[in-house]
Amino acid sequence: MNDLIDSVKKSLQDKNWYAALTLTLTLPDICGNIDYPKSFSKKRYAKWFDKYVKSKYTFEIGAKKKLHTFLNGSDCYALRCSYLHEGTSITLFQKSHELLEDFLFVKPPPTGKVHLNQIDKKLQLQVDLFCTDIVESIKSWLFDIKEDKVKMEKLTNLLRIFEIC
Repeated sequence: MNDLIDSVKKSLQDKNWYAALTLTLTLPDICGNIDYPKSFSKKRYAKWFDKYVKSKYTFEIGAKKKLHTFLNGSDCYALRCSYLHEGTSITLFQKSHELLEDFLFVKPPPTGKVHLNQIDKKLQLQVDLFCTDIVESIKSWLFDIKEDKVKMEKLTNLLRIFEIC
């Protein structure tokens, strides 16, 4: 898993936004498969995301401090499917979409951040912050499972690319 995390970080460092986003969207699938191997992809992805990432996308907003979730597991799974299978950010036609119908990813601006802006059913995300949120969530998950021998064994079975000297 560390090789995959390092790949995301390297892609972000190189400003290879599409590679970073592609790998980032697949990582919850891998983690979900390890945590919930008997569930189908959609369910395990959403469950893992909601447990480890959703809190980073849930805030109290407005004068009444109403709790609002900008991104949940089902909508992130819909994004994953739209992007990885169709090359689009439009999730309207994905069965798993719940609240959002489209995403707008932006590159990091020279100063500050432009992240988590929602207009109706479209969510704007800063690509590096989104990828970093997922990576940090995976690190938390890795800490949580470090004593689980079955899950740790599954991690050793992930595809690796070896260097030949």
